[in-house]
Amino acid sequence: MTLAAPESTLARLRVSPGRGTWGPAALVCAGVVAAFLWCGVSVRDLCAFAAYVGGGVALPGTLLWRGLAGRGRSVGEEVAAGLALGYAVEVLAYIPARAVGVPLLVLVPPVVIVGVFAGVPGLRRHWRGCAGGERVPRWCAWALAGVVAYLVVWSTLFQYRVPVEAGYVDMPYHLAMVGEVRHHFPPTLPSVLGEPLAYHWFVYAEMAATSWVTGIEPVTLVYRLATLPMAVAMVVLVAALGRRLGGSWGAGIAAVGVTYFLFSPALVEGAVFSSRSMFTVSTSPTQTFGALLFVPVVLLLVGEGRAGPGRGGRAWWAALVVLLAALTGAKATYLPLLLAGLLVVIAVRVAVERRVRVAWLGVAVMTVGCLGFAQFVLFGQGAQGMAVSPFATMRTVWGAVAGVGMPELASVSAVPLVVLTAVHLFCLACVWGGVAGVGRRVLEPGVLLLLGIGAAGIGAAVVFGHPAESQLYFLEAARPYLSVAAVCGVLAARQRVAWGRAAWLATAGAGGALLVSEVEFGGGALVRVVMPYLVLGVAALLLWRRGSVLAVVAVLAGYALPGSVRDVVAHVNPWAERRERSIPKGALEAGRWLRAHSAPGDVVATNLHCRYDWWQVCDSRHFWVSGFTERRVLVEGWAYAESTLSRARPFVRSYLAEPFVDRARLAANDVVFEAPTSENVRTLAQKYGVKWLFTGINPALEKFAQLRFRNATSSVYRLPER
Repeated sequence: MTLAAPESTLARLRVSPGRGTWGPAALVCAGVVAAFLWCGVSVRDLCAFAAYVGGGVALPGTLLWRGLAGRGRSVGEEVAAGLALGYAVEVLAYIPARAVGVPLLVLVPPVVIVGVFAGVPGLRRHWRGCAGGERVPRWCAWALAGVVAYLVVWSTLFQYRVPVEAGYVDMPYHLAMVGEVRHHFPPTLPSVLGEPLAYHWFVYAEMAATSWVTGIEPVTLVYRLATLPMAVAMVVLVAALGRRLGGSWGAGIAAVGVTYFLFSPALVEGAVFSSRSMFTVSTSPTQTFGALLFVPVVLLLVGEGRAGPGRGGRAWWAALVVLLAALTGAKATYLPLLLAGLLVVIAVRVAVERRVRVAWLGVAVMTVGCLGFAQFVLFGQGAQGMAVSPFATMRTVWGAVAGVGMPELASVSAVPLVVLTAVHLFCLACVWGGVAGVGRRVLEPGVLLLLGIGAAGIGAAVVFGHPAESQLYFLEAARPYLSVAAVCGVLAARQRVAWGRAAWLATAGAGGALLVSEVEFGGGALVRVVMPYLVLGVAALLLWRRGSVLAVVAVLAGYALPGSVRDVVAHVNPWAERRERSIPKGALEAGRWLRAHSAPGDVVATNLHCRYDWWQVCDSRHFWVSGFTERRVLVEGWAYAESTLSRARPFVRSYLAEPFVDRARLAANDVVFEAPTSENVRTLAQKYGVKWLFTGINPALEKFAQLRFRNATSSVYRLPER
């Protein structure tokens, strides 16, 4: 199937929806149900989750999207965008509902929306499907179903099927955050009593709302159910954006393929010049949620063709306001990228036309306002360790390839860092080199917006640094938009090279990358890493001097193919090494017992702070006590606390080696478990308000606290009343 240019396809694709495209969706749904049942999700939970997400989120959201943003080009696009808008409404409704102590008030907006659209005669037409819209080709429906099926298989093997006790290191943190937002407003960091929460938490509000309405355990939502609808809708919306700007469903599918399956070439072992993947679906709910909310914003701004923002009247602005409001606390990476894209559009349009539409300025002002509210209100001016630190990403790579550790890594010369950054940009060009072919389309506001978002994502990965390398989330956030822009560039440049020749050039590039990766270059660490990329770069440069843009893009993409194939296969390899259990097997049972026998406002103390006792430093990413109990803990894990990350000195000492900021509190906490006395137990209860102790097997505590629960690994004690 060839990719048609916009001019040749728009007219002939405006046909009514056809039959036969729902089969792939039905097949994927059946596979999802089978996967969740295999992974231990009950039939009751599956039905309740599907009913709520479908009837309480997607249905009202789709009606709103049709009413505010106008008809989409396909039912799939409308439902996916409607799901995102429905999530935004849900979160914005849950926050005041939780604040007044009646979380089930979150149901009021969807009931009102459905009632209004059913009762008002002028709005009833929005219940009908995309009549008069274009038909999604069957091959396209099957292609999208294949991508979703791949994500389901990957998630099943590496997340859903994995026992809770062996889950990804951050999953207990996400669970603890859901428990916090489920019971408290305003939220604080549950693993450190009283610690301000300088973190994007709206996705946890979404999960908390779902738990209240459906009765599903938060652990089932976090570890299994919640993020999959977001990921599926994201796939559909990336295809819709690619189709809208590329002019054909072939362009949409190509954009999805590049977004999910094309990665930077890996030619030297240990040297990872990452272009980031989208496979943080289950392990980073904040990224997944923010990504979903962001695509409809871009769709609204891109509009139909060159319509741009604001052509839908006040209703259009209402949809944008709701989505931007939800984005303020969904993921901190997206609003800065949006602002960068808007500024690029404004600057170029002013330079070209000596004027700019007021709507673009209005959206930019709104974005600045949302950014200010997020930073100064939601995040309390916290930065979570993000700071201006040029070449921090490449400093980490240099440490891996040259064997340089901390603190020497902090004083490395700028020369290797600059060279490695150039290599990194070359690797990104292998994925998104098609951007070079956009030609005159670079003046279109929609294309400019994507390029601005992409440039900001790459720039942030180069300029900023974070103790846990979170600056790379900017690059991941920009990935879909760079992919769509690259596909548009390929389509714009396609006239000069036949697709057959481009395929042969890509194959030749893949062969060259495989050959170069097998050659061992002598010299120092920098030469060994740079030479394979330099050889391939020179080859691409010579081809560019003699060929067309598309020929060079094809070769560059070929360089990325071998590593991409390896990664894609590895993500669904059922024999891949699994994570070992890092949480005691009886911990979940003990945590649920304490949750059932305590009040949400009760404070728990524990001596469990470190994930591994054999580390030379305490890996304080320990959050399962607060996660399983849904209670605030005096001191559990402090790795992600603002007070920890703000003190971290990247490349001098790991943030995991930072001690707890309040030594006196930690000492008062731990002495109760190490050498309990009536006095120190009383201090914990009276000074810090602790009511419960959660620990391992510790018989010495029975003299000073009442043992209420014990299994093979965990004990729960109740402190005497003050």
